[in-house]
Amino acid sequence: MTPEYLRILIDYNYWARDRALASAEALSSEQLTKPLGSSFSSVLDTLIHIRYAEWIWFNRWQGQSPSAPPDASALTTIGALRESWTPLENQIRSFVGSLSAADLQQSLDYKAMNGQPHTSPFWQMIVHVVNHGSYHRGQIATMLRQLGAKPAQSTDMIAFFREQSVAR
Repeated sequence: MTPEYLRILIDYNYWARDRALASAEALSSEQLTKPLGSSFSSVLDTLIHIRYAEWIWFNRWQGQSPSAPPDASALTTIGALRESWTPLENQIRSFVGSLSAADLQQSLDYKAMNGQPHTSPFWQMIVHVVNHGSYHRGQIATMLRQLGAKPAQSTDMIAFFREQSVAR
């Protein structure tokens, strides 16, 4: 796993996130918060969970092991969620961008939310963050269909790669 490839994965993660947020912005407040019986109750709750998970991992990378979630009570709209996510995105991009090949192989000791200790190399944690977001964005696509709404433009990684090659 190279630093360059992990930066590409992070670029993909936020490209796909932005597509999911754009689709969610088209929902009414009622649709956004409607319980749909997925891992997290609603489209908004699922998006908040993705952001929250990124926050947990970033804090772990900074040597902290959060044991409680951040307050999400102000995240009642996609605009508020996006505004709260942008600084975290910038921190994650900066952190991942600073890692060398040797850094990526280094392991970090941290505690899960339940206090259980774990050790993982940085490259695995970063790949997990991207994969975790992809998993839940897939759930959001299904939830949007359940609501009769239009799912996001393709968030397939190949669509990202194709778009990037056209941009170059």
